[in-house]
Amino acid sequence: MRVALPGRPDGFRTALQQSLESSLRSALLIIKLIVPLYILADILLYFDLLRHLTFLFAPITSFLDLPAEAAMAVAAGILLNLYAAIAFAAPLGLTPYQWTILAVFLGVCHSLIVECAVMKRLGVSSIYSVILRGVMAFVTVVPVMIMPVSFFGSRVKQGTAVLKQYDSFSTMLVGSVSNALLLSVKIIVLIAVIIFFMDWLKSTRIMKEYAGRVNSSFSIIVGQLLGITYGAGILIREVDAGHLDQRDVFFIATFLMICHSIIEDALLFVIFGANYWIIVGVRVAAAFIISFFLLYLFSTVLPVQLVVKDVKL
Repeated sequence: MRVALPGRPDGFRTALQQSLESSLRSALLIIKLIVPLYILADILLYFDLLRHLTFLFAPITSFLDLPAEAAMAVAAGILLNLYAAIAFAAPLGLTPYQWTILAVFLGVCHSLIVECAVMKRLGVSSIYSVILRGVMAFVTVVPVMIMPVSFFGSRVKQGTAVLKQYDSFSTMLVGSVSNALLLSVKIIVLIAVIIFFMDWLKSTRIMKEYAGRVNSSFSIIVGQLLGITYGAGILIREVDAGHLDQRDVFFIATFLMICHSIIEDALLFVIFGANYWIIVGVRVAAAFIISFFLLYLFSTVLPVQLVVKDVKL
């Protein structure tokens, strides 16, 4: 016999249990992708394998008006993550303008290995993900490059960012696994809290009428504030429940790939002098304009199924 929680209706306990089970399933799907790729990134850094690829990124640094030495930072950001990119860029003495350029470009196009894998799990084509983020990184950074220099200031801030050094491969592997597991715990807890709050909000009388908007809006808000990993966790749950169709997934995925994690990611660069409001402003504007344009294009000219497949989660 099931006993209701003291002072709470039995339906509350059922809703809580369903939210926790749903969030755990969604989080585990994300973790299966994140953990092995997280460890792979650490292995690439440990053996300094990125250095052999930097020549491929020299044209990018030239276009962005960055020193040639920044190719290592660009390569690390695109293929691995922003922390590695900043660690390589920190000793270069970049100006606030250059830090802002780097922040906008890598804010759109970073961690492609991990985040494209996450999007593919939602049915979004990897080719579309790579092309969209690559093209939009250049498009989004252009308005920044033509802004007056006075917008950025001249004082170079001295921040600190270093890559962790390990004595041996085994030590690195243990540290990488530990960090990956810690990340997994954060994913499970955050997604559980967000999903429960989302379920509670949708159960209110006012929101029941706008449930569809709540589904889409929450995914975008979570992704914007916390990043693609957490936003995708919510998306997986909503797709699994049948609350979002292919058009919804297409729009939300497109929006988040252009503009996500606008707090943490942007502030990492602000420490070194980048302009926060320019970083966020151009990315949010680009996300809205391009997302609506591409949704219209794929709704009227091209089938959205070219980009987003039906996926059984």
